[in-house]
Amino acid sequence: MKRTTLAAIALAVTAGLGLTGCAGPAEPQAAEGKTRLTVSVWNYEGTPEFKALFDGYEAANPNIDIEPVDILADDYPQKVTTMLAGGDTTDVLTMKNVIDYSRYASNGQLQEINSVVDTVGKDKLAGLDAFDIDGKYFAAPYRQDFWLLYYNKDMFKAAGLEDPKDLTWEKYSEIANKLTTTADGKKVYGTYHHIWRSVVQAIAAAQNGGDQVSGDYGFLEEQYNTALDLQNSGATLDFGTAKSQKTSYRTMFETGQAAMMPMGTWYIAGILQAKKDGKTNVNWGLAPLPQKDSDGKVTTFGSPTAFAVNRNAAHTDEAKKFIEWAAGEQGAKAISKIGVVPALQNESVTAEYFKLDGLPTDELSKKAFAPDETALEMPVSDKSAATDKILNQEHDLVMVGERSVADGITEMGKRVKDEVLK
Repeated sequence: MKRTTLAAIALAVTAGLGLTGCAGPAEPQAAEGKTRLTVSVWNYEGTPEFKALFDGYEAANPNIDIEPVDILADDYPQKVTTMLAGGDTTDVLTMKNVIDYSRYASNGQLQEINSVVDTVGKDKLAGLDAFDIDGKYFAAPYRQDFWLLYYNKDMFKAAGLEDPKDLTWEKYSEIANKLTTTADGKKVYGTYHHIWRSVVQAIAAAQNGGDQVSGDYGFLEEQYNTALDLQNSGATLDFGTAKSQKTSYRTMFETGQAAMMPMGTWYIAGILQAKKDGKTNVNWGLAPLPQKDSDGKVTTFGSPTAFAVNRNAAHTDEAKKFIEWAAGEQGAKAISKIGVVPALQNESVTAEYFKLDGLPTDELSKKAFAPDETALEMPVSDKSAATDKILNQEHDLVMVGERSVADGITEMGKRVKDEVLK
């Protein structure tokens, strides 16, 4: 398959914007007897899931030649927005987040693909609800990252502790304090909480049914108290140090500086590669994210990644067929083989995923892959971006101790209501 450069995109978009009634850039020429399907992606060389999907689909459909339209990750939303405004005819658009998806769908820039979703199966696709707009779907998720707990098996064993199953946040905090030690003159933390606000706020929203765009944030109090208690007891690296030193969560876990770590499933591929390259020897496992209650139900949060059909697609039928394959079982198995968690979840796909060399295959790790509920990390709303900015600012102030939890929650609500919701 060939690569489309940003220079070519820019030229095509500029031409499209400058000509009234322009039909968009000329269609690339495919190999003789083949249809060339174009798909927008980011950082193609560094995002192996795209190559896994494209190679798999081409092998199953020898009459299709997929051409990735490669865009820098940081520029992706802006570039896709510009492309669509210019009448670009790229067939399939990768939806990096649900906020951009909502905007494109609301602007009429995507085609409805309910038939694709129905064929794959609505009840099989994790994260699908995020793409439901009044009963219509304009994208289908192929990937669903969610949060769980990584832990160091050797550290648990050395401390005489059982593996962390059925944890509440209270029990988790207790274990984190027990695992906090000093080894060879260096502090070993019982856990590590990264600086992202989601580590507190998205967890609290998911497990309390809270709405992060509501302006009412009382549901955050208990989770903030848990995070600050761990920090104050020394069971996790303090927020100010982690932020000022730009601490890597991977380094904290892979070098044995932390015994536990709440983190997303995307890290699985990273730690597998680190083990393969000999950069870490950590004996790791997975467990469900700790819960507010001990009722046995596991609620976590995550974010889906999806494919959509451009309203101006040059090959609509072929685009829909590709998405049906990518979101379905064959696509799920293709990305499972490289450590990416697919949106499609069934026993066959899970079995394929756990064939990965180096992946823990114990029952607790497998249980971590079957949460009862995965809430969206941030609600789909035209208020989400502005709210996110405020919540990030106030999160930092609470975590460094410049605001109390109560004052921080009050300020979050006041600012969101005054600066966003009005």
